[in-house]
Amino acid sequence: MSGQYAPHPHIGGRTAALRALAAWRMEWPGTPRCVVLTGSSGSGVSRLLTGFLMLCDPEFRKQLPLAELDPTIVPPELPAPAVPGPDGLTAAQLLWVLADHLGLKASRVEDVYAELAALDAPVTVVVPDVDLAGAIRGLDEPARLVREVLRPLATTETVRLLADVPRPLAAELAAGLPPGTVQVIDLDEPEWDDPEGLLLQADALLSPQFGAPELPFTADSEARERLAGAIAGRAAANGPGGSRLTVQLAVNGVLMAPEGFDPADERWLPRGIGEALDLHARRLGAEPGLLRQMLLPLALAEGQGLPLQLWAPLASAVAGRDMGEAIAGAMTLAGPFVTPGESAGDGRTLLRLLHPGLAEELRSGLPDGGRAAQTQIAVALLEQVPAQNWAEADPYVRDYIAGHALAAGLLPQLLTDPGLFTYADPVTLRAAVDAVPLEALGAPARTYRRVAPLLTRTEAPEVLRAALLETAFVEDGLRDYADAVHALGLALPWRTLWSVPVPGVSAVTAAALPAPSPEAEPSRVAVLVVPEGTPGALPLGGAAVLVHGLTEPTPAPQDSLDPAAILRPDEDERAAAPLALSRGADYVRVWNRASEEVVAAVISDVPFTGADLSPDGVLLLATERGAKALRITTPA
Repeated sequence: MSGQYAPHPHIGGRTAALRALAAWRMEWPGTPRCVVLTGSSGSGVSRLLTGFLMLCDPEFRKQLPLAELDPTIVPPELPAPAVPGPDGLTAAQLLWVLADHLGLKASRVEDVYAELAALDAPVTVVVPDVDLAGAIRGLDEPARLVREVLRPLATTETVRLLADVPRPLAAELAAGLPPGTVQVIDLDEPEWDDPEGLLLQADALLSPQFGAPELPFTADSEARERLAGAIAGRAAANGPGGSRLTVQLAVNGVLMAPEGFDPADERWLPRGIGEALDLHARRLGAEPGLLRQMLLPLALAEGQGLPLQLWAPLASAVAGRDMGEAIAGAMTLAGPFVTPGESAGDGRTLLRLLHPGLAEELRSGLPDGGRAAQTQIAVALLEQVPAQNWAEADPYVRDYIAGHALAAGLLPQLLTDPGLFTYADPVTLRAAVDAVPLEALGAPARTYRRVAPLLTRTEAPEVLRAALLETAFVEDGLRDYADAVHALGLALPWRTLWSVPVPGVSAVTAAALPAPSPEAEPSRVAVLVVPEGTPGALPLGGAAVLVHGLTEPTPAPQDSLDPAAILRPDEDERAAAPLALSRGADYVRVWNRASEEVVAAVISDVPFTGADLSPDGVLLLATERGAKALRITTPA
């Protein structure tokens, strides 16, 4: 302990770093406006930041023994800072999370920073775990977050910023800022060395008081202190500060398999993360390579964890041999390195590695950047789709197969199935598709890429995703893919009849042409108001019109038409129709007059310039790109 004070109950030690953070929080004269926390993976940056945020939260402070702590590490009681967590988010999403938290009214990115700069009082923003940003790994979202969000925040005078940033990005974030603006706290530097905290961590992890089992070297305080000292000393052997993760893995391994462990034999105590893996395997009589093969699918997993039932199939695919038996009895061997992920909410058990540093260690040993392993995983995931029915696939398979295929260089070949487009999480699939050069994508994937921003912005459910994709395929001339969307078995609210890419349509009307004889029926048509000079258009009072068959995919013949003879429905006909419509700038709703229930809602990434609904439920829509007709299929 430092003098007469108790250590921080969550992190123990780190007094020098906590003092610097407390001075930043209280805006001590001469302290920087921005602080960047960094360090090697496993050095304890996240743990330090979590412990500091406990001291900053007015409610959590009540649970801490503040009177027993060094007063120089305890910031004054202030409102809790804004803490937007980037885990799984894009840079843009994180910015809007922050804007919502602060109650900003901005609708554009540049307006967010303008509003922040105009605030009367500074705001405090803490961004933890920047390394976890991004819907899928490998897309360099942490770098984008630093450049597009943290850097502008750091240059905004009214923002006091604290961010946990990977070391390569920490220097980039701090570079070029005015002197005195930023302080970089690198926990691997001698200035922030904390051997006392490393020892306290080892002792706490070994203590039955904090959940360790009663063993000869845990229950006896002197024996525990000797072992804790040996573990901390070995973990610190590779440089100042040592690795908190190495300490945790060493203790986990000892407590998971204490049989035959000799506390006096330091040969089994690791000096690094890789050694923790290999020594644990050898102590249990297993090949280190076997343990690494078992854990590799977890190191390559996306999201919050890998479903338990996929662990063995993916490990077998990567290893090239059946790993089912090894994994079935793997708890003692793999247990120190694995932890349950967040609940899937559907009864599935998710597993993930204990720390991102473990994943880095396992991935670092892969040749070709892991491309071959990712190929094997992508193929194995595809085999897990029952009869290629994406609706029946495990959520992990449909949401993250694109991430694995992208890492394998196989994504364009995968992007041909409307079922995947419909059922995959639009956020993760869009992130993967956007990472592929446009010229490498096939036609259906280009359509998906065009529509994906609309799907993510609106958080569209599966049926609406399918419906928007169906009409987009028709717009892009991919009628077969539109038909394939209908074949998925979803009750789509419409079927797109036709689409014409005519620019400048300012209005649309469902109408009819007079019948050529008393026995014939009037021809139902769509009238598109277009700019004068539009090829094939008929002049009409300072504008021009194109007349298109209402339900047919081919235009009506223009040369024999008299615009003045076009019959438009009167108000009584419209009022008697079972369906009606309402519209906004980028949405049109069709609703049942009797029940006042919305039966279809069409949204657009560009404003609607016209909309009309025929009495029998054919919806005409126009934007700056053209016009289309949708038959509403939901019963009125």
